[in-house]
Amino acid sequence: VQLQASGGGLVQAGDSLRLSCAASGRTFSSYVMGWYRQAPGKEREFVAAISASPYKTSYANSVKGRFTISRDDAKNTVYLQMNSLKPEDTAVYYCAVDRIIRGIFATTLDPDYWGQGTQVTVSS
Repeated sequence: VQLQASGGGLVQAGDSLRLSCAASGRTFSSYVMGWYRQAPGKEREFVAAISASPYKTSYANSVKGRFTISRDDAKNTVYLQMNSLKPEDTAVYYCAVDRIIRGIFATTLDPDYWGQGTQVTVSS
């Protein structure tokens, strides 16, 4: 199983980025998928998660209203649309997949698989 994250980069405050994470080796349509991030000197933190269909979402308070998580099960891919980026969003962003199949509205995940991370840098 591999999770390949992409889409990071260097942007200015207020700009937007869209991260993608393509999974291979297994179908994850029944699993919660999510995004985490880790800033320098800080612990990895939860950013957003999306359930299996009907695709309920949850967000960290720090990104609520600015970030949108989505998924395309036909492509085995999860996305993170990031708008109104702030310097404090600077971090390495990791996609993740839950280790078990939960209820259809569950957005909690205990990651079993991680992507390799993609760097997002937001300048002021």
